[in-house]
This record gives sequence, C-alpha cells and structure tokens, in this order.
Amino acid sequence: MAESAPRNILITGASSGIGEALALHYAGPGISLVLTGRDSGRLEQVVVACRAKGAKAAGHAVPVTDAAAMAQLIEASLPLDLVVANAGISGGFKNWDEFDPHVREIAAVNIDGVFNTVNPAAQFMVRQGHGQIAVVASMASFVALPGAAIYSASKAFARLYAEGLRGQLAKHNVRVSAICPGFVVSRMTAKNRFPMPFLMDAERAAGLIARGLARNRGRIAFPWRMLALMRLLETLPYPLTAWLLRRAPAKD
Repeated sequence: MAESAPRNILITGASSGIGEALALHYAGPGISLVLTGRDSGRLEQVVVACRAKGAKAAGHAVPVTDAAAMAQLIEASLPLDLVVANAGISGGFKNWDEFDPHVREIAAVNIDGVFNTVNPAAQFMVRQGHGQIAVVASMASFVALPGAAIYSASKAFARLYAEGLRGQLAKHNVRVSAICPGFVVSRMTAKNRFPMPFLMDAERAAGLIARGLARNRGRIAFPWRMLALMRLLETLPYPLTAWLLRRAPAKD
C-alpha cells in the first residue's frame, strides 16, 4: 500500500548526482527541502532550481562527518517526513603510502556520515510517531570489489544497517529503505575510466527511488540486470568469484 507523499524532506549530498536528482524530483508547491552538499556553489544552484519549481528549499554546507552539526540541522528541520542519507564518496589511491588516509576518508563519509544522518533522524521520528529514512548504498554492497575495497565495504555497511533498522523501527511507524543503485551518471562516475554496464541517468534513478519509497520497499535495487549479475556472482564458488573480481578495473 502506497504511503502519503512526503512534504518535509532532508537530503544529504544534494549538490550533484542522485541527491540533486531527488531534490528536483520532489520539488514542488507545498514541499519543504533541506539540502546539504560539499560544493556550496553547486548546492545553491540546486536550491534555486527547486525554488523555481515552487518548493521551499534551503541549502546547508554541513559536512555529514560532523555529528553535532548534523544533529542540530535535523532538529532544526523538524518535522521531517523523509530523510535521505545519500552523501557518499569513492575513488582510488596512487600508492600504498596513501592507503590508510584514503580508507579513513571514505569511511568517515560513507559510514560515519550514515550514522550522523540516520541516528538523530531515527530518534526524532520515533518521538514524532512517523517518518521514513532512506540510506543510499550501492550494487557494490553485494560483492567485495578488490579495486574498491573500502567503497564496497562501506556500502555493504550502509545496506545492512538500513535493512536491520527497518525491522527495529517498523513498530514505531518509521519506515526504512536501503537503496542499491548500479552505475548512475554523476560526478563520481564521471571519474571512472572503465566501461560501466547499464549506466543510468540520475533523473531516471530518482524516479525509481521515489516510487520504491512510496511503496515502502525495504530494498530498492536497480537496474534489475545489474542486480541479477551481482546475485550470480554471489552464488558462484568463492574462488571463482574472487578470480573474476580481481580482473575488474580499480577506481582512479
């Protein structure tokens, strides 16, 4: 059964990619949008575009790695119908001297950033008696990619955290969904120097996500052909899967 459309929405990582597309998808008269992003210039452009569609929109250059600032922003934005923990980063490293800081930087955004967004949102939504939380994971959460180990691991965390919280929060009338997109056109994927199967534009991805959230789907994974490929890799004997994945290209 479809839920009523959200009217008060907070989206992290809204200055580009899926976050930007979701903000523009939801923007309209009677909609209040609270948007965060690392690029304040691009974020302001998204805010202006959302206002042009009739929404009340505000941009905040609050890093998701700042737990106190995120909690304050969420509290100041209440009531909230939907919180989308979308902010995430990827990338590679050039030499092993850069490995540890590379891993910690990605973990700080993709793991701590999820905590800093989801945890205060969940607490406030339990108190208000309703709400919805969406956590953007990835198709990379289903297999361990040797070329992007921390990205794959961090997105596996995001997916499993969302799927676990879904059961815990259901009795409080708070809905939780894990979003697992494949390759989506964005500044992140623009850095990839390898073929990206089933590459999808961000607007189409936003539509699929919004429809899945409206139907309260616990896992929103797309495109289906990419999901089928990931599922196939999961069913193969691990030595064969590992051998195949070692030949996958690494992120720059």
